Order: sequence, then structure tokens, then C-alpha cells
Amino acid sequence: MDSQLVDGGFAQPVLDAQQGFRALMDGLANPGTVRPLDFDLAPPAPLTRELAAIALTLCDHDSPIWLDALLAKSDAVIGWLRFHTGATIVSEPAEADFALIADPAAMPSLDRFALGSDQYPDRSTTLAVAISGFAGGALLRLKGPGIKADATIAPSGLGAEFLDQWTANRALFPRGVDLLLVADGEVIGLPRTTRISLEGQ
Repeated sequence: MDSQLVDGGFAQPVLDAQQGFRALMDGLANPGTVRPLDFDLAPPAPLTRELAAIALTLCDHDSPIWLDALLAKSDAVIGWLRFHTGATIVSEPAEADFALIADPAAMPSLDRFALGSDQYPDRSTTLAVAISGFAGGALLRLKGPGIKADATIAPSGLGAEFLDQWTANRALFPRGVDLLLVADGEVIGLPRTTRISLEGQ
């Protein structure tokens, strides 16, 4: 068996997955708060360590994954994810429980992913998006459940149309997608309940 497929996963699968799950759930419960997601992983490029950690933590044979074009063109990435998670790789965003996005500039619009239904809002896609960093971008103000007053973040690498798409996504509540932004061994959760606006507006 190709060692590239076998190697590079969690050193302690159960404990590491538990640690990752706590970080992700805490991030979603406290939007805008940076949480550590730093594991000694070695996935094939261009799959980042943070995206790999989310896949290993959340995905299994019952959770189909959609990959953006940058990831989907890598047979090594597809093979690694299939080996370590057992998940099916799907070709349509709306078919996915989870989406891994390494190139946010080319990310499909949020409404192309599974949005759930009023009866089953959990049947929606959670997007894990690798951005350039958590500083240097436009200053965004966050309000909503899990935020005591408000919070600010300045993610770099999100497209200019993100705010409009997010406003439309939030208007669908209880339907809509949730986001996990990752960079530099850290994660920020943006559940669909979060209101996001440019600072000063």
C-alpha cells in the first residue's frame, strides 16, 4: 500500500479527534473566537493541516465530502481522505455534509451547498475554508448568539462577495450553512446565526 496514503494522520486518533472536536464545537459556540487546531499532520498538498484535522475529526463513511477544484485535482488528496475517513467524495456541493476549500477566491456561492430544510436544518453543509490568516483583511463585526456584546475579526483571503452571501445565508435561518475558517493552526467558527457587518457600517 502507498505509504503516502497511510501516513500523516492523527498520532493518537481517538484523543486527537476528541481534542479537535472540542475546538471546533467551542469555536462554533463562541463565534469569532480563535481556537487552536494545531496537529502534527502531514497530508498531501494542497490539503492543509487544518483542513485535514477537520476531516479526520468530523468525517466518516456516512458524511460525504465535497472538495474545491484545487483539492479535487489531486489524486493523492482524494486517496488520503478516503483512506483516513472512509468518506465518499461527491462532485456536487449540495450533496456534501462537509466541504473542504483550499482556494476561497474560487469558492462557489454559499447557496450552492446543502442548506437543510425547516424540518431538518442540520441537513446542511459545513464549510471548512483555508484562508490566508486572521489578520490583514477587512475588519468585520460579529453579533449574535454566543457573542456577549460583539466581536471583531479581520480574515484575509475571503472574496469581496462574502458579506453579501453571508447576509443572504443568515436570512434563511433555521436553514443555511455554517463556516469554519482555518489558518496557521487555528480555527474560527461562524454559525449561520452570526450577523456579520463591516466595521463602521
